[in-house]
Amino acid sequence: MLMEILLTLVVGLVVGAIARFVIPGDQPMSWIATILLGIGGAFVGGLGGQALGLYKVGEPVGWIGAIVGAVILLLLFRMIRRTA
Repeated sequence: MLMEILLTLVVGLVVGAIARFVIPGDQPMSWIATILLGIGGAFVGGLGGQALGLYKVGEPVGWIGAIVGAVILLLLFRMIRRTA
């Protein structure tokens, strides 16, 4: 159980950091926000990719879906923050 939580945090950090690297400009957020971005992106990308039939659970291409999901969430976050 503890290892699953730690793995989720590490994957979230990696995915969130890659998403922040891909999007140009400054993204002022903490490392905790980066982890949450990565976890949310993995959730959004995973559901989207599986719903479209692009891949199944556990396939390596899920990493790409997670990064795409995190990029989408980051762009939405930037749009909402800009209007507020």
